Amino acid sequence: MKLELLADNFEAHKTVAKWYFDEWVSSIPGVTIDRVESKLAKATNRNSAPLIVLAKEHDELVGAAELKLHEMDVYPNFEHWLGGVYVKESVRGNGTGKILAMDVIKRARAVGISKLYLQTEALDGGLYAHCGFRPIEKIEYKGHHVLVMVAELDT
Repeated sequence: MKLELLADNFEAHKTVAKWYFDEWVSSIPGVTIDRVESKLAKATNRNSAPLIVLAKEHDELVGAAELKLHEMDVYPNFEHWLGGVYVKESVRGNGTGKILAMDVIKRARAVGISKLYLQTEALDGGLYAHCGFRPIEKIEYKGHHVLVMVAELDT
């Protein structure tokens, strides 16, 4: 598996936007694929948020994950987030999600980020519990029950 940044493969933002739109936001009134593409087009940093890490197998795009800023408005003091971890359905279960998550963690740590947050609908923590994240609380957010988690990166 090869990892690269959206900054090095900008056209991939259209594929990632389609994945995100179909998986998470297509039912939200007012959200369009163009709006998702526009947001992702700004995630082209190399050493700071927002950035997107892409996973490829045999030159095929198979996954993505983001280092984001302020993902949940109910937590205004939580700055850096791991989000948008998506793995193409045909390759799920082979560890791609964990590889992507760990790469975002590595990049966050390298630039001095001390805490990284995430939200997941996997109320047991899913793969993130195996990546160093611990639960903060379960809440209902925008109609979904989610677990908010944190990883302490400076320890």
